[in-house]
Amino acid sequence: MHLLASVNPQPDLWPFAVLGISVVLIVFLITVLRLHAFFALVLAALTAGVLAKGFDQQAIPAVLKGKGHWLQAIELTTYELGSTAGRIAVVIGLASVISLCLMESGAADKVVRWFLRLFGQKRAGAAIASSGYLISIPIFFDTYFMLLLPLARAMSLRTGKDYLLYVLAICCGGVVTHSLCAPHPGPLAMAETLKLDLGVTIIAGILAGILPTAASWCTAKWLNRRFHVPMRETPGTSISDLKQIIEQDEGALPSLSLSIAPVLLPIILMSTASFCDAIVKNQQTFAGIVSLFGGPELFGRLARAVEFIGNRNIALLIGAVIAMAVLMRQKKLSVAEVCRKIGPSFETAGVIILITSAGGAFGLMLKNAGVGEAIKQTVAGNQVNLILLAWLVAAVIRVAQGSATVAMLTTAAMMYPIISSGPGLPYHPIYIFMAIGFGAMTLSWMNDSGFWVVGRLSGFTEQETLRSWTVIVTVNSLVGLAECLVLSKLLPF
Repeated sequence: MHLLASVNPQPDLWPFAVLGISVVLIVFLITVLRLHAFFALVLAALTAGVLAKGFDQQAIPAVLKGKGHWLQAIELTTYELGSTAGRIAVVIGLASVISLCLMESGAADKVVRWFLRLFGQKRAGAAIASSGYLISIPIFFDTYFMLLLPLARAMSLRTGKDYLLYVLAICCGGVVTHSLCAPHPGPLAMAETLKLDLGVTIIAGILAGILPTAASWCTAKWLNRRFHVPMRETPGTSISDLKQIIEQDEGALPSLSLSIAPVLLPIILMSTASFCDAIVKNQQTFAGIVSLFGGPELFGRLARAVEFIGNRNIALLIGAVIAMAVLMRQKKLSVAEVCRKIGPSFETAGVIILITSAGGAFGLMLKNAGVGEAIKQTVAGNQVNLILLAWLVAAVIRVAQGSATVAMLTTAAMMYPIISSGPGLPYHPIYIFMAIGFGAMTLSWMNDSGFWVVGRLSGFTEQETLRSWTVIVTVNSLVGLAECLVLSKLLPF
């Protein structure tokens, strides 16, 4: 066990009070007053901003400098809300179009029928969980979930049960890869901050994620037996319409290649772009691949072209166009008729964008309230296991502000000076990397965009999302921590 011992000044406890007040306010507004989540998160963000002792004037927009504290709190909230919306709006909108078109055209049901023939009904959920683990490695979790959700809905309609199980099957592995495997931004930045070889982190992350994913899958099956979550109506396609689709003769459905193309092609494009970007940033590690494509100059040109077409907005736009074309072909619809059909899906996407953006604003205000710095000061000066410390700090920051990526970046920056200035770790620093990743996936709740994406798109209530999604991500986190502690003893190097 590696120990850290030093004496630090008494930490400021006020940020923890701000955190506690904000959390209690959100829970009260949503669960007791039944206030819409958007209003609750915005009010909590404003409360955290007003209660904060002050803001870093160098980190806020120039137009807000010199303004009063309360005015800065209001404007920072709206600024971050808009910033978050700018990052996610196009992705969520396009994914909602793909989802609706896959269901309406019968493409999702075609894929489900193929899954059932290949794996059998009893193993269908496990097939989604295991294949999803690999598919999710290069794809942002929100995008990955929205692309695969139509399969869960079609699978539940066809089997007549287990909607909760099929939704959670998508989530089990996607959460792990988001926090452990480059080219996801969190693990990529952690590898750079902790000075670790990127290839080692990718291999270690993929291998280390298998056991937690299996544990969360077993938990998902247990939860599915414990309580029932019905598949509810979503705007654009009623359940009765979907039942008519799945009762069609298979000859009336699109081909398997056309059915899977709107999902698989964006995944391939985004994956290729992600790996090309990783190669460009680490050309020494991937020198053989670079030389295979004609050297740095030619590979650089190719990477820029792939970067454009593999941008998630462009890739999903391509997928949406294909999905719409398949729907037009199957239903003999015009462009105008298809656009009328996808209108309600944009309404659903708009609500998700607003809630997710409000969660981002709340996270920023907690950061500005000094929660992360307070955690750093609190843990410093105590004798702790550094693997446990890394996990705990990442977990607290994650719970406090919602973003797993922010939790990973912050914790890695905090841990590197500690592990690099001490007498040396008795195990490979990859375990610190993994501990941070597992800590950053714990206890997803109402300030996490993933919570709302999973809950709202699936048709879950807030309580159902807490009882299912929050449970499995926490199982992933705890099993991952135990795995790190055991392996650091058995395989330290």
